[in-house]
Amino acid sequence: MTQNSRQIHATPEQVWTVLSDGWLYPVWVVGASRMRDVDDTWPAVGSRLHHSVGVWPLLVDDNTEVVDATPGMSITLRARAWPVGEARVHIRLEAIGAETLVTIDEKAVSGPGALAPPPLERVTLKWRNTETLQRLAFIAEGKA
Repeated sequence: MTQNSRQIHATPEQVWTVLSDGWLYPVWVVGASRMRDVDDTWPAVGSRLHHSVGVWPLLVDDNTEVVDATPGMSITLRARAWPVGEARVHIRLEAIGAETLVTIDEKAVSGPGALAPPPLERVTLKWRNTETLQRLAFIAEGKA
């Protein structure tokens, strides 16, 4: 499992507002290219985001599903990006005064991505989620 953290200059509620707007997903998640649909119940457990990954014209339509959620505190996702595979992504929000420490834990759980050697997985996910947290910060801090 690879872990990244970043302190964001916004409250947990403000960060959660971004996470709970499924239409913003491709704006802050590296690799997600566009949204096709968002379940009306997002981010309730079992709800899905219907997105595309990749770069046009090589886009793959897939989805991300909420496995667990505690509003304002954490969300666990099953992110799909076939043919690469699926990942378990857990995002935690911890209040630090009027700011938020956001931590992402990610692990490839199935498909070819799960076969990557752990050092390679750590390096690629570390880079990707550093950028993901930076994008999330830009949005949440802009709304703050």
